[in-house]
Amino acid sequence: MRVVLAEDHALLRDGLTRLLTAHGCEVVSAVDSGPALLPALIEHRPDVAVVDVRLPPTFTDEGLQASIAAREKIPGMPVLVLSQHVEPLYARELLSDRNGGVGYLLKDRVSHVAQFIDAVRRVASGGTAMDPEVVYQLLARRQSPLSALTVREREVLSQMAEGRSNGAIAAKLFIGDKAVSKHINNIFTKLDLPVSDDDNRRVLAVLTYLHA
Repeated sequence: MRVVLAEDHALLRDGLTRLLTAHGCEVVSAVDSGPALLPALIEHRPDVAVVDVRLPPTFTDEGLQASIAAREKIPGMPVLVLSQHVEPLYARELLSDRNGGVGYLLKDRVSHVAQFIDAVRRVASGGTAMDPEVVYQLLARRQSPLSALTVREREVLSQMAEGRSNGAIAAKLFIGDKAVSKHINNIFTKLDLPVSDDDNRRVLAVLTYLHA
C-alpha cells in the first residue's frame, strides 16, 4: 500500500513513517507543508494520503485544502486526515465529497497503533474511518436550536425573519397582539436569549433561525 504522508512535526512525521512501514506500507513521499502536498499527491497518486489538517505556511487548513484539490484532479483519492482537535467544519468539508475513501482521526488515536493502521487500510480500500469524538460533535451540531419551539412559535419566528412587526405578524397568522408577544417571549427563552443592553434579541433570534 503506497502512502503519501503530510506532517510538519519532524519527530511525528518520522514516527508515522516508521509505523506505516512496519505494517507493510510504502511511504512514497513525506512532506512538511501545504504547498508541497498537492504536487506529491498528483505525482505519486497514492493508495491513501495521511494528512495533517494544519500545515505551514499558515497552519490553518492547508492539508485539507490540498487534499480536496487533489481529489478534484484525481477523483476518489483516499484521504485520512489527522487533527489535533475536533474541527467539525473541516470534517463536514471533507465528507461533503462522497467519492472515495475518507477518514478523520484525532492525533491521539495514532498511539493506538492497531486502530490507526485499521483506519488507514479502511480508507485505502474506499471505506470511511471517523473518530468517535468527531462523530459525536457532528451529531451534536446537527441538533437544531429550533427543535424546542412549537409549530406556532416557528411560524412567528419565520414572520420575524421576514421583517414583520408584531402587529403584522398578528394579522398574518390571525392571532392577537398579546399572543404574538407571548410567543416571541417564549422564543427568546427557548433560544436562551436573555435580556441584554448590548444585543437585540429579535435580531439574534432571526439570525439563529436563518443559521438553522
